[in-house]
Amino acid sequence: MTFIKKTLASSIAIAATAAMATAAQAEISDGAVRIGYLADMSGTYRDLAGPGGLEALRMAVEDFGGSVNGAPIEVFSADDRNSADVGANTVREWVDQRSVDLVAGMVASSVTIAVTNVLEANDKLGIVSGSAASSITNEHCTPNHIHWVYDTYPLANGTARAVVEQGGDTWFMLTADYAFGHALEADVSKVVEENGGQIVGGVRHPFPTDDFSSYILQAQGSGAEIIGLANAGADTVNAINTASQFGVVEAGQQLAGLLVFLNDVHAMGLEATQGLLLTTGWYWNMDDESREWAERYYERVGRMPTMVQAGIYSSTMHYLEAVQATGSDDTQTVREHMMRQPIHDFFARNGRIREDGRMVHDMYLARVKSPDASTHEWDLYEILTSIPAEEAYRPLSESQCKLVQN
Repeated sequence: MTFIKKTLASSIAIAATAAMATAAQAEISDGAVRIGYLADMSGTYRDLAGPGGLEALRMAVEDFGGSVNGAPIEVFSADDRNSADVGANTVREWVDQRSVDLVAGMVASSVTIAVTNVLEANDKLGIVSGSAASSITNEHCTPNHIHWVYDTYPLANGTARAVVEQGGDTWFMLTADYAFGHALEADVSKVVEENGGQIVGGVRHPFPTDDFSSYILQAQGSGAEIIGLANAGADTVNAINTASQFGVVEAGQQLAGLLVFLNDVHAMGLEATQGLLLTTGWYWNMDDESREWAERYYERVGRMPTMVQAGIYSSTMHYLEAVQATGSDDTQTVREHMMRQPIHDFFARNGRIREDGRMVHDMYLARVKSPDASTHEWDLYEILTSIPAEEAYRPLSESQCKLVQN
């Protein structure tokens, strides 16, 4: 009799679980969760996100089990070629033809702004991991995207403040001429001037640029103590290499790489970059959790991940957990749940999503190691200090976002 009761109870429980799973799947549109990965897969920003970011996203899907409440997770990707038109048209096609639920990746800020406008018009969700412009959750905020890894505001707060405090008072800004570069230039200029420094000149270069000779000559001619590089990826590498050829450091000027990625330092080598101060949202060798995930990534990709690639994994997991918890892939249902849940994983410490869509978390001031201090080819940074989440990012009291009630 006891056995019969237990069997009956077990059967009822299994049936109830199956019914709940069926109901949850019914709320997932078209019976599948579809994620489109959009990034520069072949150009200037290939190494900082690119195919490696797609692999990080696939790792998250695999670690999650490949499905949500019985609904399969489908992943597809496209190269935006750093073109706002290409990016926006790709996402329109994904919305119309492929029923995309989430657009992930997104690197060039001009592409991101164009794409998030498409997402808002179609009530789909985007998680931005590669873009830097702080305007993405400021004047360009929407209720349809979240900015995950970093932006120009904490980069300026961390690196520019540290350089000025060390005596770098006069700055010349070398800026990529598009949304990201403009935002970084503005944020750095504000921090420099608030801390007693001065912007004595600047020049904007096309994106991307191979020949930095004329721009470095202008920077040298300015007499500024610091040449601030408000660019990223191959542009930063080319600018630093050109400055080295022109003997900028030997002549008494210092370079401040305002957005420098792990892959950039690795490509240029420690001889060229040692002592460089930079701000990062994550570093693979920070602690046991970071190392464990990074080593799994390394086994698949053959190189250590950037903060962007780590952030893509983190944000994808947080999204999938929200779909699972709500039983839905409805954009606003999922976004609201994501905002309610704190984020503390191998990537983020003290993380949370604010009403403007900015995921705030602790940032880190790092210094590039000397060749003698490095133990192997990816042992590149020394973490000097943490910048608490609430200090790192633009306060909501200064926000121009339409979603923020000031």
